[in-house]
Amino acid sequence: MKSKLFVLLLVFGLLAFGVFGCGGEETAPVDEEAPGEDEDEEEVVETEGSYKLGLGVITSIGRSRDATDELTAQAQADVVMAAVLFDADGRVVSVTIDNAQTRVPFDEDMQVAADLTVPGKTKVELGDDYGMIRVSEIGKEWYEQMEAFESWMIGQTVDEIKGLQVKVVDDAHQNVPDVPELTSLVTITVEDYIAAVEYAYNHSIEVENAVSAGLGTEISIARSRGYDEANDIMPMAQIDNTMAAVAFDANGVVVGALIDNAQIRINFDEEGQVTSDRSVAPKTKVQLGDEYGMIRASEIGKEWYEQIAALSEWMVGQTVDEILSLQVKVVDDAHQNVPDVPELTSSVTITVESYLACVAEAYANAK
Repeated sequence: MKSKLFVLLLVFGLLAFGVFGCGGEETAPVDEEAPGEDEDEEEVVETEGSYKLGLGVITSIGRSRDATDELTAQAQADVVMAAVLFDADGRVVSVTIDNAQTRVPFDEDMQVAADLTVPGKTKVELGDDYGMIRVSEIGKEWYEQMEAFESWMIGQTVDEIKGLQVKVVDDAHQNVPDVPELTSLVTITVEDYIAAVEYAYNHSIEVENAVSAGLGTEISIARSRGYDEANDIMPMAQIDNTMAAVAFDANGVVVGALIDNAQIRINFDEEGQVTSDRSVAPKTKVQLGDEYGMIRASEIGKEWYEQIAALSEWMVGQTVDEILSLQVKVVDDAHQNVPDVPELTSSVTITVESYLACVAEAYANAK
């Protein structure tokens, strides 16, 4: 009995260590669940693959106001921007949305009543200074609500996002989320943000091995002007919104970039009445395409959208530090940083400082 018991114990032990092969079959799934170093590398390749990068832009000047007996004139440009990374199935894997709500006030004489040298800030950049929390029934700032809305989008297609159930709260809030996941987190109206994500998808580019994407912005009102009666020059607010959606690989190398500029002009007469059509959404330089008209003055015969595409393509394969070290030259007062490298001299004659800055900010904000 003792010898039989010993044999049985020996056989059981050998089976447990896989000597007869059965143990190997039983432990194989465990090996797949906990891959070794080589299998880890295969996972990275499978995860990285093909993606689509999009930059969505929605603009409006509808909230610009005329001068009245009680109020002075004020220009307002609203520019919604979305940098979105989609996977091969069109599902959102990274999304950053922001809103540049830029105002240019005028005084009673229709002179600009703002410091033209101060850069504008987006709602995300304003952070707690935006002040929504004072009137928020859920006690959350705009950037907090947007973060929650972005998180909800992850893993969804554009069609699924567009299918979000919404409700009307008031005239200014026609599309507020009405689903359990968002009702305690988002009380802003979201139609423009969804439209920006859809635009990003419809105008996306293919990128390889992207692991993150970010949005960079710069805002200037420096070219706004007041009424010049002597020269019969009417008042105008000019709001320049530069933006970049950039995708990066695991090493911080740019794998795709989309850059655009919304150069929005809002015209007034000497009495402070808005003369621009407030119902028309201004187009960005990329959206204008050949209508922008740079080619008439271009010494290389290229439109703005063609030049920015060449600059964006040059960035691919480089880190932000390498991009920022681009050699440039001064051409005139309006062109202080024109590329001065053989790869770009025949394709880019625009000044590029704001575009490079936006790419750097996109990297800093990438997720």
